[in-house]
Amino acid sequence: MHQKVLLFVLLAAGLLCLSLVPVCQAQDLDEDVDVEDDLDLGLAGTEDDEEELEGDEQDETPPATKTVTYRAPEPMGEHFFAESFDRGTLDGWVLSKAKKDDADEEIAKYDGKWAVEEMKDSKLPGDKGLVLKSRAKHHAISAHLLRPFAFDAMPLIIQYEVNFQSGIDCGGAYVKLLSETPDLDLDQFVDKTPYTIMFGPDKCGEDYKLHFIFRHKNPKTGEYEEKHAKKPDADLRSYFTDKKTHLYTLVVNSDNSFEVLVDQTVVNSGNLLTDVTPAVNPPAEIEDPNDHKPEDWDERPKIQDPDAVKPEDWDEDAPAQIPDEDAVKPDGWLDDEPEYIGDPDAIKPDDWDEDMDGEWEAPQVPNPACESAPGCGPWKRPMIDNPNYKGKWKPPMIDNPNYQGIWKPRKIPNPDYFEDLQPFKMTPFSALGLELWSMTSDIFFDNFFITNDRNTADRWAADGWGLKKAAEGAAETPATAAEYKKTDEPQPDVKEEEGEEEEKAEEENSKSGGEAVSMNCSGSTCYLL
Repeated sequence: MHQKVLLFVLLAAGLLCLSLVPVCQAQDLDEDVDVEDDLDLGLAGTEDDEEELEGDEQDETPPATKTVTYRAPEPMGEHFFAESFDRGTLDGWVLSKAKKDDADEEIAKYDGKWAVEEMKDSKLPGDKGLVLKSRAKHHAISAHLLRPFAFDAMPLIIQYEVNFQSGIDCGGAYVKLLSETPDLDLDQFVDKTPYTIMFGPDKCGEDYKLHFIFRHKNPKTGEYEEKHAKKPDADLRSYFTDKKTHLYTLVVNSDNSFEVLVDQTVVNSGNLLTDVTPAVNPPAEIEDPNDHKPEDWDERPKIQDPDAVKPEDWDEDAPAQIPDEDAVKPDGWLDDEPEYIGDPDAIKPDDWDEDMDGEWEAPQVPNPACESAPGCGPWKRPMIDNPNYKGKWKPPMIDNPNYQGIWKPRKIPNPDYFEDLQPFKMTPFSALGLELWSMTSDIFFDNFFITNDRNTADRWAADGWGLKKAAEGAAETPATAAEYKKTDEPQPDVKEEEGEEEEKAEEENSKSGGEAVSMNCSGSTCYLL
């Protein structure tokens, strides 16, 4: 008897804790919420479902309801830029008023529209982002950092989210980190505005790209040159086509190493000194532009044998093909019948002018008399290869005793040579901008973040993109047992699992010497029956 009571108390206590888990989680999420909405993930039935279930199973406890509450991410730790757009405005952002210099007047203006709004198929009501609204337009928008980012001993981490809600035909979704210069004017932000780094996805046709480009300053000339990171080995197609929100992250470290991540998975990595084109440092030696190949330099590895003599029996006049003397004309060959004849059904056009068009002749058609014959017209022997044909005689080739190899100019010290072993120390930047052209609208951007601390970036990602990922994943969760009952369709897999759980509970109870205990479980909550 004591064992039965003890078992009942233990089961009741465990089930009480399980039932309180969703409540505790909801209370934690509700603290300090800036933007808040509950998202029904479909784990509980509707009112109609409940009425239908009441008629069939009045004693069954309704399943628990799970909710996902949106909470605007709050930047924590060292950061230079953080934007979630959940205020619903473009405060702090500057729309470019400039025109492109090398474009037609009709499309030269940066007049593409931007908006702050939720995604069209948002799984988190209340979660807003920056949306590129126009197609076939130039767009440019930018914002200042809290303070300029200087490349010193700390890494650079930039990350943001993109969702191609309507797919993408041809267009970019990359960002530019605008260099800190005295004449930086965000009102006049254009494609030629100096930037330090350009990073993000870009696509046209079937060319899927994930850019990482930085502008390197030549220490000798002061001129800047774009350096492109090697292409990722990963297949990028799904990031442009699956219509999901993806997190793009660039990490550049002070030891010149870099990583490009999508959804916190590395898709490209390397070193600024070895994995970019053109290379940061020029070659120490170059070919002498004033060196010229000597006139008597012999680059021929083979030459004709000067001692070779044409054989006396070599007949250069023999034809390549000759008539086959063994051929016999097929029986039934019609020598007197032409292969083509004038069309007997053809009629001279009424407007035919013989003075202008010449004498009219019926068009030629295959001779019907030849259809059942092996051939028509004069018979000729077929041609075959001449076994005695040798062609024009040429002396055989031999190794050239005077061969000197392929000539190359001599090497001289490169007058433009320099060695920069710290390309990480790029030009400081003080603003973030989007300067884009797209043939597809409704590109969704969210949660821009720039920091020098990896943990801070990961925390921001978890609070923003992580919540989106969880909501999107929950929305794709297969139907629950309650939904199966709603359709009145047999679901053996679910029922088998429930039966196995009940049998296991009975077995464990029997082993302890107690009576069989029945339970009904829904979600993370179980009820004693």
